[in-house]
Amino acid sequence: MIKIQSLNQNKQFLNILKKNKLSNNYFTIYFGKNNYEVDKKKNNLNISFVIKKKIGTAVKRNKIKRKLKSAVQKILADNKTINLRHAYIIFGKTSAYSEKFPIIYNEISNVFKKIKNLNS
Repeated sequence: MIKIQSLNQNKQFLNILKKNKLSNNYFTIYFGKNNYEVDKKKNNLNISFVIKKKIGTAVKRNKIKRKLKSAVQKILADNKTINLRHAYIIFGKTSAYSEKFPIIYNEISNVFKKIKNLNS
């Protein structure tokens, strides 16, 4: 079972934000090599979901976070396209709120496939 673990420190966020970036209509994902707490025995995915305060109310921001997080959890359960040696930061956008879950799921899985192809 792979556990989702959030980035905790400001320097972790700043380090990943300087690395690679992919964007689409629903989210922007920053990713980079994970240099923090690499433990071979644990299966942890370092990923954080961020929504700007400009995007609606707290209800709207939380719904976007839940959609993105559940899509990542479904990808982890279905297949292994997510590289656990990387850390990820996903910035949600307003259009993810009104979009259906299967479309967001397909977009996230396509982005993680692109990331896997970039690193191989």
